[in-house]
Amino acid sequence: MITNINETGTLPATNLQPVAYIVADTLERSTLATIVDWLDRVERDSELTRVPLSKEDRTGYVPRLIWDLAQRLRAQPKPGRKAASDAAMRHGKLRHSQGYSISMIVEESRILQVSIFETLYNRLGPELFRSVRSNSKIITDECDLQLKQTLASFTRRAQKVA
Repeated sequence: MITNINETGTLPATNLQPVAYIVADTLERSTLATIVDWLDRVERDSELTRVPLSKEDRTGYVPRLIWDLAQRLRAQPKPGRKAASDAAMRHGKLRHSQGYSISMIVEESRILQVSIFETLYNRLGPELFRSVRSNSKIITDECDLQLKQTLASFTRRAQKVA
């Protein structure tokens, strides 16, 4: 296990891969574990399960959101970047057609963030996970941006139907 991260967020000279790349790689390799954890939490939420969906219908967009997040970590943009996530926009339209409310989408997003950080903690271990804090702003910003785009497409869909 790697335990020595320097102040710049890189590993010691034996492995100069930035922590953001390690986090992105971990997220991609652990996509299934993250989805399983997320789905377990979602299925225990009485508000979210009011809309009966198959596992495929409930999770179909999640792999792409995680992939988008990994790409964002590798790019290391400043927080607040406005790149569009097609997966997030499709997710909003889909959830509207499935009968979700805005609060349900927000809760799904919150649970996804919890599952992402839980996966990182479990896969990286406590010492390396502590060094992830510098990347937590990017993770949170990307999840919030995806949520914003999801809600925007949800709202546009609702206005078209009304």
